[in-house]
Amino acid sequence: MESGDGEAAPGSVSVRLISEDGQQLGSGIFNLPVGVTTIQLQLLCNQLLEQSDDPVPMSFFTEEGTEIVDSLKKSIENLDYETTLTLVYQPQAVFRVRPVTRCSSSLPGHGEAVISAQFSPDGKSLASGSGDTTVRLWDLNTELPLHTCQGHKNWVLCISWSPDASKIASADKNGVIIIWDGATGKQLNSKPMARHKQWITSLAWEPYHKDPKCRYLASAGKDANIHIWDTVTCLVVRSLTGHTACVTSIRWGGEGLIYSGSQDRTVKVWRSDDGVLCRNLTGHAHWINTLALNTDYVLRTSIFEPRGNCQRPESEEKALKIAESRYASAMKVCGEEYLVSGSDDFTLFLWSPAKSKTPVGRMTGHQALVNQVAFSPDTRYFASASFDKSIKVWCGKTGKYLASLRGHVSSVYQIAWSADSRLLVSGSSDSTLKVWDMKNRQLHTDLPGHGDEVYTVDWSPDGAKVVSGGKDKVLKIWKH
Repeated sequence: MESGDGEAAPGSVSVRLISEDGQQLGSGIFNLPVGVTTIQLQLLCNQLLEQSDDPVPMSFFTEEGTEIVDSLKKSIENLDYETTLTLVYQPQAVFRVRPVTRCSSSLPGHGEAVISAQFSPDGKSLASGSGDTTVRLWDLNTELPLHTCQGHKNWVLCISWSPDASKIASADKNGVIIIWDGATGKQLNSKPMARHKQWITSLAWEPYHKDPKCRYLASAGKDANIHIWDTVTCLVVRSLTGHTACVTSIRWGGEGLIYSGSQDRTVKVWRSDDGVLCRNLTGHAHWINTLALNTDYVLRTSIFEPRGNCQRPESEEKALKIAESRYASAMKVCGEEYLVSGSDDFTLFLWSPAKSKTPVGRMTGHQALVNQVAFSPDTRYFASASFDKSIKVWCGKTGKYLASLRGHVSSVYQIAWSADSRLLVSGSSDSTLKVWDMKNRQLHTDLPGHGDEVYTVDWSPDGAKVVSGGKDKVLKIWKH
């Protein structure tokens, strides 16, 4: 495997190795046999990185996002022997998530459908919101109910844990927001947070590295408004107005921007500190249903490092450092904050919203509306769940189509990635969950058990558990 001047011998191919942030490895181009395996590539990389004593497992991808599985020859169709092939090497996640294969508990308690369920950022607690007007907190060690939070007068439509895992915001069909203490289940807001004239669709906390006190929360509603709340004073500090129809989804990014998608067919980009509208992203021909950021996972887990067992840092100072460095590492890998939007027009758009109002890519192929999109924690991929019964997987940098995951017999409502980006779970109106293996992009495990449609699904940030809930009013916890 000598480094050469790029002239490949018959049966060999010229390969350049680069890291995810574009740094070239070694002195240049390597002439490698076409049958070179990923194990041999890994050996070469570790030698060049001088890590032979403690080799790091690696994954290899083409610049288009195709993963090299087994060998070059097997992975790349129409391998071009004339041109130099650039391979991106990526150290694999240090921990592996095992696929969930069984239901470890069924948790009854809600009197109506479970509309949303979300693990806390440290993976230690679970909150659920229901049509029965309550939010419930569950103990994940015993898998028993901890607290029933009562205060809403209508369906609880969305819930969101603060990035420090200390509190939960919930919002209802009347347009009221309540903040709950994550440990005691007590209501924290001293007065009602009710500025929306209709129901609330989406909540987003300011990221920890911008707001270590976890004080500010954004809400979006059917009334086309977005409000930024100070959750201590319970007052709106800023309103973002400009949408002309229901705002269906908001994201608070790590670069000081808030992104909103609406039934007015636009995505708007706002500066969070003064509420100025920076960009209007147009292109969708119908309602926008869903948004996702490539930084979602690192912002969600903030100060809790899954490799460190999601332990809470000893001091606020240390916590801030961890949140900043984890965000910086994620940005180094992905280069910039990317946003993907999914719509009733069956398409998705990939945006680089801080830089341009022109999309990076437009993704077509779904035969029905796109209900949810989600980026993998390693930012390499995003997946889309559709009413056409399929999930599609796309390259997180280019939007290139990679695979379709088929197996559900009805609409796919929600999807969630495992922390190591190797697995994806989906919940459907066909009453099943399915776990997909992202290496071979095939069904890994079928998880029947719910009595009706599955509305919500989440994978714990440490990878140990999946939660699902839906029309049968039961929460289910799934484990390996």
